[in-house]
Amino acid sequence: MAQELPEKQETIIRCAMTPEQEKLYFDVRDHYRATILQAVAERGIKRSKMKVLEGLLRLRQAANHPALIGADHVDSGKFLQLMDLLEETVEGGHKVLVFSQFTRMLGIIKKRLLERGLNFEYLDGRTPQGRRQQKVENFQRNDNVKLFLISLRAGGVGLNLTAADYVFIVDPWWNPAVELQAIDRTHRIGQKRKVVTYRLISRNTVEEKVLKLQEKKQKIVGSILSGSQNMLSSLSAQDLEVLFS
Repeated sequence: MAQELPEKQETIIRCAMTPEQEKLYFDVRDHYRATILQAVAERGIKRSKMKVLEGLLRLRQAANHPALIGADHVDSGKFLQLMDLLEETVEGGHKVLVFSQFTRMLGIIKKRLLERGLNFEYLDGRTPQGRRQQKVENFQRNDNVKLFLISLRAGGVGLNLTAADYVFIVDPWWNPAVELQAIDRTHRIGQKRKVVTYRLISRNTVEEKVLKLQEKKQKIVGSILSGSQNMLSSLSAQDLEVLFS
């Protein structure tokens, strides 16, 4: 008889941007909105796809942390809230997985953890195959290591991390299968505690717009903002208006 897995709880946390981040985000949005909507009107979505993908990526990065687009002096509301939540969760005696698509975002988190003297493990696509299992075993067995930073692509499969019972998805991938694979690193056979997942969304940004679009257009969920070229065939000019509004 198969072991029954414990309960899963998933929560979306909407984070306010800092005033400086908000100004930067809307400057980036206005720049791309003007150029992309004009290009789409003149040439159509398919022939404007590279510009659309570039614009969506830059907006996602600005919503995540301005340093991802070169504004190292501007802080991120989402990042500040994430760090507070991580400290609170670790102090509560929990082990935590932190996923991001952007390795540079993981680098920013890593730097702050080092400054605060918090022990962690780290894994991305550049981690040698032979080191992956060592890192997993250290996280699983070492009570002094409460955090594991993992790139979403590198951490989707092949890892058993049942020592963790909290999962933070810093920047949603918008592909439910990829996110579920990440969460299932801990929600699997061997897990005895309830698994809590937090998805962090920056308010009034493309992240929130996609959440609304998800509800209306289920067919584009698996490709939008994941870098998939196919997503453009599912987007209308009206959808772009929403995303860049």
